[in-house]
Amino acid sequence: MSTLDIGIAVAGLLVGIVVGLTGMGGGALMTPVLVLFFKVDTLTAISSDVVSSLFMKPAGAVVHIMRKTANLQLVLWLCIGSVPSAFVGAMLVDHLRGLAGFEEILLAVLGVALLLASAGLIIRAWFQMTRKRTLWGEGAAPASSPDIEIRKLPTVLLGALGGLMVGLTSVGAGSLILTLLLVLYPRLKPSQLVGTDLVQAVPLVAAASVGHLMFGEVSLGITGSMLIGAIPGAFLGAQISSRAPGGVIRRALAILLMASGLKLLGVPTMGVLAISGAATAFGPIAWAVLRRRYSWSNRTRSRRSDEVAEPTPRQAQPRERPPRQRVCGEAGDDP
Repeated sequence: MSTLDIGIAVAGLLVGIVVGLTGMGGGALMTPVLVLFFKVDTLTAISSDVVSSLFMKPAGAVVHIMRKTANLQLVLWLCIGSVPSAFVGAMLVDHLRGLAGFEEILLAVLGVALLLASAGLIIRAWFQMTRKRTLWGEGAAPASSPDIEIRKLPTVLLGALGGLMVGLTSVGAGSLILTLLLVLYPRLKPSQLVGTDLVQAVPLVAAASVGHLMFGEVSLGITGSMLIGAIPGAFLGAQISSRAPGGVIRRALAILLMASGLKLLGVPTMGVLAISGAATAFGPIAWAVLRRRYSWSNRTRSRRSDEVAEPTPRQAQPRERPPRQRVCGEAGDDP
């Protein structure tokens, strides 16, 4: 496929808008869209999506570097693990493609990755709510952020896991790594979290792209069609993101990713619809209960801390004067 596909360009536009709105990587959305709706074979969809991501990441990364919202030391240790493992992931896809049933195995791995990404969005919102930002799991970062201590070995292992997932499935750079970073470094400001993830994704995706160009099945037509829609879409989504209810969008996206993952794992359509419908109906109720309970416990904790910090002032008591020493000869004295 070497010509422009209008349908893929429109899909790229919609995915780009969602990426701009949520900060989530496009691989978790575009790859299943290509596989499920455009019937592109799995390896071509993964390879083309990885290469297209290489052209979408640097612009945002430069912005975060200029604004100093990326922890470059953390980026270094992530890349030590992610860059070689992303290349290895692309090589594994090439070496395993000859196995019987490899297409089904790759679809299953992609489905599991999407389910993990869906769970990651929920975990991310929960962490943001419990870290005293807003009860919706979203919101502005604190004015200042304490320095963090880099945990080198866990960070390298995290990068290696994310890089391998990107090389194998194109999913991981903007969803899995972001969520695991939040778990590993909960004191990171949201802006630093996104900036660090985006900057480390550039060399990661570059390594995966080289691997897929050498060993994969990149379609320049699919890649070009995606980019024509995705680049302006991402810009438009970024402009809307400050006005849109990001929490609601991320929860809808979590349900969408869950449904896509279940479908790729072979769950029948009626089962996917039933599970997605239940999540849509009862998910907001469960979240509201958790939010209410956390809000109550948070207010109670805050009230108690205020009582300790600011004790109730006592009523003013008349100040006792020290007894006056009497001088012999004053009135009232005994003779």
